[in-house]
Amino acid sequence: MSGAALGIEIIFVFFLALFILHRYGDFKKQHRLVIIATLLAWYLCFLIVFILPLDVSTTIYNRCKLAVNSSPPESSSSNNIINGSYPTSAPRKHKCFEPWSYIPDGIMPIFWRVVYWTSQFLTWILLPFMQSYARSGGFSITGKIKTALIENAIYYGTYLLIFGAFLIYVAVNPNFNLQWNQLQTIGIAAANTWGLFLLVLLLGYGLVEIPRSHWNGAKRGYLLMKTYFKVAKLMTEKADAEENLEDIMEEVRKVNESIKYNHPLRKCVDTILKKCPTEYQEKMGRNMDDYEDFDDRQNNYPSEKSLVKLHKQVIYSVQRHRRTQVQWRILLEQAFYLEDVAKNETSATRQFVHTFQFQEPENRITRYFYTPTVEWYWECLLRPWFYRILAIVLATFSVIVVWSECTFFSTKPVLSLFAVFIQLAERTYNYIYIEMACFLTIFFLSICVYSTVFRIRVFNYYYLASHHQTDAYSLLFSGMLFCRLTPPLCLNFLGLTHMDSSISHKNTQATAYTSIMGSMRVLSFIADGFYIYYPMLVVILCIATYFSLGTRCLNLLGFQQFMGDNEMTSDFIDEGKELIRREKRKRQRQEEGENRRREWKERYGNSREDSTRNRNVHPDEKESSFSETNASRPVSKYTRSNGRTERDRIELLQDAEPLDFNADSVSDDPLDHPLDSGRYQPGGRYLSMSRSRIFDDV
Repeated sequence: MSGAALGIEIIFVFFLALFILHRYGDFKKQHRLVIIATLLAWYLCFLIVFILPLDVSTTIYNRCKLAVNSSPPESSSSNNIINGSYPTSAPRKHKCFEPWSYIPDGIMPIFWRVVYWTSQFLTWILLPFMQSYARSGGFSITGKIKTALIENAIYYGTYLLIFGAFLIYVAVNPNFNLQWNQLQTIGIAAANTWGLFLLVLLLGYGLVEIPRSHWNGAKRGYLLMKTYFKVAKLMTEKADAEENLEDIMEEVRKVNESIKYNHPLRKCVDTILKKCPTEYQEKMGRNMDDYEDFDDRQNNYPSEKSLVKLHKQVIYSVQRHRRTQVQWRILLEQAFYLEDVAKNETSATRQFVHTFQFQEPENRITRYFYTPTVEWYWECLLRPWFYRILAIVLATFSVIVVWSECTFFSTKPVLSLFAVFIQLAERTYNYIYIEMACFLTIFFLSICVYSTVFRIRVFNYYYLASHHQTDAYSLLFSGMLFCRLTPPLCLNFLGLTHMDSSISHKNTQATAYTSIMGSMRVLSFIADGFYIYYPMLVVILCIATYFSLGTRCLNLLGFQQFMGDNEMTSDFIDEGKELIRREKRKRQRQEEGENRRREWKERYGNSREDSTRNRNVHPDEKESSFSETNASRPVSKYTRSNGRTERDRIELLQDAEPLDFNADSVSDDPLDHPLDSGRYQPGGRYLSMSRSRIFDDV
């Protein structure tokens, strides 16, 4: 099993990152370089989280071997009794058992060096440049690169200025004698300090919001009211996106009409048109005269810079419009389903009944096992209790994390609960327990931080929308955040478990990950000050999140948030209720119309096909013998049984038959004309030439 666990986790994490990226990104429409860069950033960050527990178990095994080889059994036992809290020697059998996931020496340092420096290259150099490149409205690769360099000049210049000032200070001050390794450690410490500052903010929100969201998930009324609120807000955003798209398309139409086919900037206009929705392309192409020359004497032609700006606006507005449309459909389905759950809770048959059928066909296996009875028991009975139990477990983890963040600097006695768990397992060298405890700890911390990254929204510039609706800029920005947050997150985890020698203050073998980070003793005010006391602010952030202080501040600033005791929230809920009721009536009418058309097709489809086939066999003969056919056709075939049946048939035909508006006898309502003779007059394809009614060709 040497190295097998490492290889399995490398493959598993790759597919995990690919699956999550497929949920948020669009592999078909987005640029391949954007997908590859984002996938690489997410993959490296997830890899650090999953591989670090293996590094911890391997380090504990190596400590055991060093303790056996360096001290005799008697002294080892006495030292073990004296120290007590932190054993540094092997058990009495003086035999170290190799863990099942043992990684040979020399592999982990190389692995961490490649993963860490690749992620840092992505987050500080490549991804910011690709962000500007993706948002650029240039029409050529050179133009996009130029725009990206100009936008990142201030960003890169600030870091170069700070780094240059620091080098000058070190060169002038004789007390500092820095080598390359120490300079490298200072750079790592600066990056980790920036990441830790943001990490504590996101962690304080996630530690409270994740358990609370699961607890509220058990409240059906709460979820339904919040969905109504989201519907009202999304309707406003949807209308704004549609209006913005209309304005941008109007500007594109004007540019398209002013710049003709032989204009030098016509290629730029064609590039803009390709980014427009299909219906707008057809309208603009229909009204365009490509053979009209442009006049050089006119001065109202847009410049290339204005076309670049328009191109950028088109990309943004089309993406926003598409995203709001998809989110609207998904939110409607969610609201309909929650209303169905509320109705089925009082069902006596204990079978879940849907108001509308799913638009996408269900999997056969899912349909076989997830029957209406099973669905009723899960949705109406078991799911609320499951969410409550899960919320209690997550809240317990959150309390342990907050306590450990405030006490992990204490080594005598050991107050951090995570450090206590790891040290108890280390005494018996239970590697399975060590890896599971490490994995659950770092996984919970990652969930709290990463879920906040997925939830936050910075206006419309950064927004991770599921169902393939995230733009390239937001995907790249998320990759940047992950690469900056993951290294300090792992260092914080090693501090909570006392696996970092700078926290435990013991001369023991450090993990391979810590050795890559370097000794923070070069900057003592960061190692002994900021890294120790700044994480304690998570307590204040958790209290602020629990009392929803951030939500209340956003409400005061005009950004409406869901709050149960707010009058504006009640207005949004009522508006969302009415919107859902309206959409439900609309969908019911659509389904009724489809059912009526299907029923008409089953009843009269064959006879209509026969009559149409007979009508097209000899059209010349039908035209010459028009009056004879009209007189000789059997009356019994088209005789009405009663007036109601005939009116229903005409109403069904109203959606199926094409109308000839050139006929003199066509009126607005086909039901206003009673059929005197009780049968149709055969107008056929020459309906516009006769004075017969519009359905006489049936």
